[in-house]
Amino acid sequence: MASIALLHDAVAEATPAALPAFTRELSRAADSALQGGDFLSLRRFVAQWAVHVHIQRDPGTAARYRELEDRAVASGDPDEARSAVAELGRIVDAAHAAVARGEAP
Repeated sequence: MASIALLHDAVAEATPAALPAFTRELSRAADSALQGGDFLSLRRFVAQWAVHVHIQRDPGTAARYRELEDRAVASGDPDEARSAVAELGRIVDAAHAAVARGEAP
């Protein structure tokens, strides 16, 4: 699993505009872990952001991801929106698998 400091640096490199969200979510995950004594929230945080970085580091995948997000939101056709969301899910699943194999940021 990536360290939070390394993950922070990877987010800063891949998508600097996402750093405020990264910091907010890290704070929430840390608070949750401290209050509940369960570090699952931190593990979930690291996994989520490692997947984000994995997707954003590949320009083609990142562009396709943004295109699909836009299509899913803007489409007036439920079938088209479902298709876009399904493809987004496949991209995220592939990124999770890559991170699990150690191809993390």
